Amino acid sequence: MKKTILFFIILIFQTSNISADSSNEIKRIIVGNKDAKISIIAYESLTCSHCASFHTDVYPELKRDYIDTGLAKIEFRHFPLDIAAFNASKISQCKNNGSSEILDSLYLNQTKWVKGKTIEEINKNLKKFLKSEGFNLDFNQCTTNKDIEDFILNDRIEGVKKFKVNATPTIIINNKKFEKSLNYKNLKKTLEKLI
Repeated sequence: MKKTILFFIILIFQTSNISADSSNEIKRIIVGNKDAKISIIAYESLTCSHCASFHTDVYPELKRDYIDTGLAKIEFRHFPLDIAAFNASKISQCKNNGSSEILDSLYLNQTKWVKGKTIEEINKNLKKFLKSEGFNLDFNQCTTNKDIEDFILNDRIEGVKKFKVNATPTIIINNKKFEKSLNYKNLKKTLEKLI
């Protein structure tokens, strides 16, 4: 645990002066009408079980009622809590097409790849999972891509600085932090007030 925290502290200091231009090259994972009245940002970590629960229990209804109808859009931002989540975030951005397909699959099947006592074991399971799902990616190229790495770390830095993100998932609705218990009922009450 201490090694993981130290790793992120070092990475954050190394990337704190990254120019905004480098992150503009990477397409953000956004689902919905980009001009929607309601803008939702979800700060998540791919190894977080609560984030996976959000994707299985809350997101489908949110998507059906607000995103697919054009009332809202959701933007997934990275807030990796450990090295495994950091690598998975890089994988989710690797095709750089703005699609949530890989991200969704990683959350919906989290228990298939988030297992192992070392990062090497988890990486092996992640590679195996990606292959079984038919995602044709060069794992090493994706996880060593400096632009993607900087993009993800900048998400994390901005989340802390701008929205005081300190846990995942953290939901931001029209630039305000959602402070209630994260379930569809509470989310719906908040969104209905904005329509």
